[in-house]
Amino acid sequence: MLVILICIVLLILLVSWAKVNPFLAFLMVSITAGLLLGIPLTKITASVQKGLGDTLGPLAIIICLGAMLGKLVATSGAAQKIAEVLVNLFGVKHIQLALVAVGFIIGIPLFYNTGFVLMVPLIFSVVYKYKLPAVYIGLPMLSALSVTHGFLPPHPSPTTLVGMFHADMGTTLLYGLALAIPAIILAGPVFAQTLKKMPSAPLDTFRSEDMPADKLPGTATSFLTALLPVILLMASTFYLNSNKTPGRMHDIITFLGDAPIVMLISLLVATFTLGLRQKKTMTALGGIYTDAVKDISMILLIIAGAGAFKQVLVDSGINNEITSLLQSSHMQPLVLGWLLAAIIRISLGSATVAGLTAAGIVSTMVLKDPTINPNLMVLSIGAGSLACSHVNDGGFWLFKEYFNLSIKNTFLSWTVMETLVALIGLGGVLILNMFV
Repeated sequence: MLVILICIVLLILLVSWAKVNPFLAFLMVSITAGLLLGIPLTKITASVQKGLGDTLGPLAIIICLGAMLGKLVATSGAAQKIAEVLVNLFGVKHIQLALVAVGFIIGIPLFYNTGFVLMVPLIFSVVYKYKLPAVYIGLPMLSALSVTHGFLPPHPSPTTLVGMFHADMGTTLLYGLALAIPAIILAGPVFAQTLKKMPSAPLDTFRSEDMPADKLPGTATSFLTALLPVILLMASTFYLNSNKTPGRMHDIITFLGDAPIVMLISLLVATFTLGLRQKKTMTALGGIYTDAVKDISMILLIIAGAGAFKQVLVDSGINNEITSLLQSSHMQPLVLGWLLAAIIRISLGSATVAGLTAAGIVSTMVLKDPTINPNLMVLSIGAGSLACSHVNDGGFWLFKEYFNLSIKNTFLSWTVMETLVALIGLGGVLILNMFV
């Protein structure tokens, strides 16, 4: 346990104090852990490589295709179209709810940073147009983006955790949606009622030029394309849970409902609906997809590094000792997973790294204890990984600088919102655990 503590502290210091790239930090810590835990020198590299491969193998397709889909939704104008339709539908009186709905829908296919940069100009255009308080209007939408990032596949952390815990992607998504709605409402619009008087002067730099209406894709096309991964995953899960009779149709639905196939189908549909039908050439689409993979390449490497660290723990046998110790502590496993993720998140700043590191520590316990619901553990760790965002988190600074806030007011708005999401998520997981 002391070795694990030393390695986690080393990881924290390398990333936060020494500013080492997280992927390199994970590799260094993994090798150090292997040496300290007594793995033979000739086997440490093999252990690291196995962790890298086993972790990335099931994920590379999902994350890369998800990034390509999100990038196309953004650059085609589909995201702008979705926003315009919902704002018009809800009206000025309920414009905050409209933006929350936009953030939720757009947040499903888009990675967090991409969604943030894409949505903030929309928030500011509404703020300028209707002369509304920026933080009051903007924070609820960003809470929706944050929740989808932490709770819902195909985002990197929950998708990785589904594989590590042998959970079911569709079931996790259904549970995640059930938790996401109350978390977004309470941490978004309800909490934002206390922020109406918070001073904020968004910078003119971040005003964006909208695409002309005649260049935007249609309403149905925009909504269906952005939501297609969710529709396919939910439909296949519903069918497989309601009809468990073996047969050809069952095999076909199982195949089509597999997450990599879902993402491939969704991207192929989007290539046609948001690409070729919008007069984009295959060359232009290829450029969009290449840029998308560049955007998330470091995320993939960080995930791989976390996998290497987990594999070293497994190969050393210390994972079994940690599992026995955690089980003897008699702490509720879902609370334990949440707490580990929250502590690492507060220490490191990165939600993805926090979730993956916590998952690596508890993975053996989850796999060996049939009383632990792996789908709920994914969500519990996802919620904990969002807790208490502060100065070591890039999202904290994005919010502060875009909204032109003081450090104090960023803590009072952004940090509190993220912590509320984490606590509400944990509460929802514990309630679900009583019934499923």
